Amino acid sequence: MKFAYSAVALALLATTAAAQTAPGPSSDWRRPDPQNVLVVETNKGRIIAELNPEVAPAHVERIRTLARAGFYDGLTFFRVVDSFMAQTGDPQNTGTGGSDQPNLNAEFTFRRGADLPLGAPGKAGSNETGFLGALPMTSQPAALAVMTADRKVATWGNFCPGVLGMARAGDPNSANSQFFFMRQNYPSLDKTYTAFGRTLSGLDVVRSIKVGEPVPDPQDKMISVKLLADLPADKRPSILVMDTHGAAFAALAAKRRAEVGPSFTNCDIDIPVQIK
Repeated sequence: MKFAYSAVALALLATTAAAQTAPGPSSDWRRPDPQNVLVVETNKGRIIAELNPEVAPAHVERIRTLARAGFYDGLTFFRVVDSFMAQTGDPQNTGTGGSDQPNLNAEFTFRRGADLPLGAPGKAGSNETGFLGALPMTSQPAALAVMTADRKVATWGNFCPGVLGMARAGDPNSANSQFFFMRQNYPSLDKTYTAFGRTLSGLDVVRSIKVGEPVPDPQDKMISVKLLADLPADKRPSILVMDTHGAAFAALAAKRRAEVGPSFTNCDIDIPVQIK
């Protein structure tokens, strides 16, 4: 027996088939705000990172301002430690320079209220762990908020692979333009440096950058650094990130906890990302 389908029915069937084979936006996926996505073109490939203004608003605004001014274009990765991080953002490419903007006050921690619940919540001793966007976090227990004047608790980013941190001198309030991409987990930086975002794609690029302290004759560089919102529409990648507050990510986190066992941390979870 043969069936005749209308054009509308055929279109619906095609749409259903496409949805089954190509995941798209749903309760388990989100599109990051293009104002908070940094697109870094390097000689080794592209790095795409998401910024977290709710965690470090002044630092994110500085990165946006300098990126839009073209400040970072052409700057090298001048200090790269294999099991640690890759540092850049100095116009002198030596680690001694900065922008003409004033230094930033530290944003090592921030105050989190009930309006910012952590995704995939867990425990680390007496503290809580989880995610805000793609950024792994640790926090005082939310239950303590009832005992604080602002009804909030101290929360801070975890320096897992791919996290972006702001470089500084000995003074906690000396960050200016230099920043780094984490190559590996380095928890001793937690609460002593400002974490302001995380790599969504391109961690392999970060790990391919030439190593050195300082890098001898540094050649690896950021060719251009732009916000996703500032790219022409036809040049703008389409990005979907698994929502760390969704059921799919909760299941992924639970699976990783079971696989890793007692040593599990947020750094053991890779957040799925689709880029087209």
